[in-house]
Amino acid sequence: MPFKRYVEIGRVALVNYGKDYGMLVVIVDVIDQNRALVDAPKMIRTQMNFKRLSLTDIKIDIPRVPKKKSLIAAIEAADVYKKWENSSWGRKLIVQKQRASLTDFDRFKVMLARIKRAGLIRQELSKLKKQSAS
Repeated sequence: MPFKRYVEIGRVALVNYGKDYGMLVVIVDVIDQNRALVDAPKMIRTQMNFKRLSLTDIKIDIPRVPKKKSLIAAIEAADVYKKWENSSWGRKLIVQKQRASLTDFDRFKVMLARIKRAGLIRQELSKLKKQSAS
C-alpha cells in the first residue's frame, strides 16, 4: 500500500502553516474530509484544515474527543515529545531552529570550525593516498 500514515484519532501531526506553525498536535476528531479537530497541551482545541497538517508516524491510543486532562496523560504515557525529538524529521527541525538563532559571530565560529575540519580531512586523505601508492 502506498500510504503508511492515515488521518485517524490519536494521530500526531505537525502544523505546517499558520499561527501554530511548528507545533505538534493530536487529531482528536475528524469533522469532514477537509478538517479535523486538533488539540495539544499548550493550545486551545480547534479545528484545522488537513492542508495545514503534516502527519507523523507517531500515534497514541485515545478515545474520540477526550478531555484535556486525559489527552495530556496519554501524550505523556506515549512519550510523544521524546519520540519526536529522536525521529530524523524532529532532529532536522531542531537543527534548523538552532541555526536560525545563531548570531553573526556564532556563524563565523562555525565557518572557522568547518575550514579546520576540512583541512584535517584533507591531511588524512593525503596520508592514505600516499600509503596506498607505496
